[in-house]
Amino acid sequence: IDLPHSDACFVQAYPEETTEAFCDGHNAAFRFFGGVPKSILYDNTKLAVARILGDGSRQRTRVFSELQSHYLFADRFGRPGKGNDKGKVEGLVGWIRRNLLVPVPRAASFTALNEQLLEGCRRRLGDRLRGHDETIGERLARDLAAFQDLPPAPYDACEKKAARVSSQSLVRYRGTDYSVPTAYGHREVVIRGYVHEVVISCGATVIARHPRSYEREGFVFDPLHYLALLERKIGALDQAAPLVGWALPEEFATLRRLIEARMATRGKREFVQVLRLLEVFRREDVLAGVREAIARGVIGFDAVKHL
Repeated sequence: IDLPHSDACFVQAYPEETTEAFCDGHNAAFRFFGGVPKSILYDNTKLAVARILGDGSRQRTRVFSELQSHYLFADRFGRPGKGNDKGKVEGLVGWIRRNLLVPVPRAASFTALNEQLLEGCRRRLGDRLRGHDETIGERLARDLAAFQDLPPAPYDACEKKAARVSSQSLVRYRGTDYSVPTAYGHREVVIRGYVHEVVISCGATVIARHPRSYEREGFVFDPLHYLALLERKIGALDQAAPLVGWALPEEFATLRRLIEARMATRGKREFVQVLRLLEVFRREDVLAGVREAIARGVIGFDAVKHL
């Protein structure tokens, strides 16, 4: 977002150009400025414009209309194919490339990258552009005086889709399968896709949260979703795909060896019961119980639960 009077800007990077990223970007920009502009000029992105009517007016997308209603800003649109209608924005893109993206920034995540970009936007506030006596930050104060107040909560920047849970306790969203607890097999659910998270609900209950994956034909499992089933079908414990790569502290593996040494085949089910404590208690609390049980030599589910 570029504010043409002051030349202040806000820049944020996203994995893909999606509806939820478009809305999240508005949330982040309004939060950065501490208010909402009275009107915003857009190009004719399909994220905002469903179609241009014969009289030149725009039929807005449902989500863009919701976003507008939430923040109460007016919209204006550039003429199709007329880049000079948004000359200030095109100039800002050039500034971003030269000052924030050269050399190519290195970051461990989009969150870290956006912190770098945000710092660049803050530094820009101290610049004094040619033809101006005041800094961008000083001129920004007049822009902000004309802004509207933020609403009590940001817009819920997500894509909502209905889905049905498969027999394998999976739901598909944007080409990736996400797990839900096995108790919800074949149930109707609602998926909310945020930029960095996927939230799955059945009725009013949130039944799963996952980091968002942008890979196609991938799987995102929460091992906890399958423990109830594995407790009944214990023979599948060591072949269960959802548990592959589950990074548990080494003490859990030690406890399993000790349990199975004492209980033989019954030990596997006892160990899964220990793992199921993670459904209810924080990992660090269960880990503390596991460590204490090992230290005292009281090996088993009941010992871990009560320690």
